[in-house]
Amino acid sequence: MYAAALFKTMEESGVAVLTLVEGLQDTELLASRLTRQEVRRQMRLMLEAAAALPSEMRQAMPEVDWIGMASVGKALAGSAGPDLDEAMVFGSRALTPAFMMWLRVYRQQHPDWFKMQWRG
Repeated sequence: MYAAALFKTMEESGVAVLTLVEGLQDTELLASRLTRQEVRRQMRLMLEAAAALPSEMRQAMPEVDWIGMASVGKALAGSAGPDLDEAMVFGSRALTPAFMMWLRVYRQQHPDWFKMQWRG
């Protein structure tokens, strides 16, 4: 159940990122204080949940760019500057769409990973 909750967080945050950046140029994303702040917040939620997945689960998903996700997460936790801007653009334009695609694939291949199961 723990992994299913993390996947739900990642999926919801990823959808939010994709929705927020849809139709925006990179310069518009970086210039919009409110959109930029919310994209950063949602990406951090997604990346923190991804980092919290058990290592054996991450290993079972070799197509996902876990190193890239960790790098973007670290940059997003930092202060303003070129590294943050680059992380915002890469995270929203490449990392999030790719991750969302793989999440759909894994949901089809391993539906049990995504099920909330209550034990009592």
